[in-house]
Amino acid sequence: MLDFPQWKVWSIIGTIVLGLLFAMPNFLTERQAASLPSFLPNHQISLGLDLRGGSHLMLEASTDDVRKTKLESLEETVRSELRQADGGAIAYTDISTAGGKLSLIITDTTRLDAAVETLRKVTRPLSGLSGARDVEVNVVDGNRIVLTETDEGVAQSIDNAMAQAVEVIRKRIDELGTREPTIVRQGANRIVVQVPGLQDPSALKALLGKTAKLEFKLVDVTADPAEVAQGRTPPGSQILPLLEGGAIAVKRRAIISGDQLIDSQVSQDQNGAPAVSFRFDSTGGRRFAQATQENVGKPFAIVLDGKVISAPNINEPILGGSGIIQGSYTVQSANELAILLRSGKLPVELKVVEERTVGPDLGADSIRAGAIAAAVAVLAVSLLMIASYGRFGVYAVIALVINVLLILGVMSVGGFTLTLPGIAGLVLTIGAAVDANVLINERIREEQRKGRGVIASVEVGFRDATRTIWDANSLNIIVAIIMFIFGSGPIKGFAVVLSIGIATSVFTAVTVVRLIVARWLARARPAALSI
Repeated sequence: MLDFPQWKVWSIIGTIVLGLLFAMPNFLTERQAASLPSFLPNHQISLGLDLRGGSHLMLEASTDDVRKTKLESLEETVRSELRQADGGAIAYTDISTAGGKLSLIITDTTRLDAAVETLRKVTRPLSGLSGARDVEVNVVDGNRIVLTETDEGVAQSIDNAMAQAVEVIRKRIDELGTREPTIVRQGANRIVVQVPGLQDPSALKALLGKTAKLEFKLVDVTADPAEVAQGRTPPGSQILPLLEGGAIAVKRRAIISGDQLIDSQVSQDQNGAPAVSFRFDSTGGRRFAQATQENVGKPFAIVLDGKVISAPNINEPILGGSGIIQGSYTVQSANELAILLRSGKLPVELKVVEERTVGPDLGADSIRAGAIAAAVAVLAVSLLMIASYGRFGVYAVIALVINVLLILGVMSVGGFTLTLPGIAGLVLTIGAAVDANVLINERIREEQRKGRGVIASVEVGFRDATRTIWDANSLNIIVAIIMFIFGSGPIKGFAVVLSIGIATSVFTAVTVVRLIVARWLARARPAALSI
């Protein structure tokens, strides 16, 4: 137990040195840490919302919005499939999405079975549910087909939409350049967003509250302005509001959507005013070129979230797969629009149902109180250990200091976020870190009372106590993992620091202290122990 090969000595020293190097930036200011040489680590522990201050938003999605979007998508799919059905297009009429169901009448009853078979192919089996599908296809009144979303299909649609919404939100926040945002789902249709360091949530709310659904639609030039003013349009068209006031009639079917966008940047129009340039992928570029070639001389509408932000004329075919959106933009509003288009559209509209701003002063007070608590804990534990065990108490204190620095180093390199409950976990770890040393020292005392020699007492003490230490801390780690898996944000923060602290305290108490004691025994060869 006290024999250390040279490779093990150097590996222990190397681990400690690495831990200290990764912990070092936390004792510097952000500017000092950033100016460190490139070969030195400069990552600092990220502070949570309760320590650094920032913005907390809870967003809620409307499940009705998910159903509506799914029905619209299903309608497009049904139209396409019936046009391309085996044996030729299947004629239908009276297609409707009233009542949350998609229904249509097949005009040629001889092809009713073929239509049902074609539409059943567009439904999808649900993973994990034997035989269940996302949409049911039924025939009513002889020749009317009704497609109804199943409860399981709705639940899966909501789950998929929320998972996609989390990723879109993450992209948008990352574009703002904020540090370590926390974005987690809560329940079936809510998302919690915490952005440390952001004191004004208005820009964040504006960014996250927009769906950013971009569409390019042809303007219906046949529509009578008087009819449009009264809310009536020709079949196949719809009325959309203009961004600057008024309304316009456009074709319901989009010639291309923003899903094919691969980039958008702030640029300038021909007059030097802020604008937003965009670029399609190869497929989108071909579709955009074809649409503009077929409609030269006609106006088309650029629609964002159901509002027409621009309606220019197609003077010539746009063949480069790129374009520009002009309007009354400032640099800031143009940048926000570019971010929205780059990050993609939200699959569902989100509304802010809870908003909270935490000031940095409260976080500074928490850090100061936590630092005082940690310092008092280290001092009290150190005095008690030295008074109780003398030299071996000093070794325990050295291990305790190394343990704290290793925790900071691991949290820095691992990118973990320190929260107020995390500070509580750190203070608790400091108090509990010497438990292992107490077990070892008391076990050595017992062996001394039995009359064993110095070397034998130390060796048996470390060996027997180590088994107990591993058993006890294994249970602690299991509890910490359970807290992390099933706990919410604050509990997760506590569990992370506790888990790291348990691992580092076992390493410092069992391995580092044993190495120090072994070196001292080999050098001093004491005839008796004062412990």
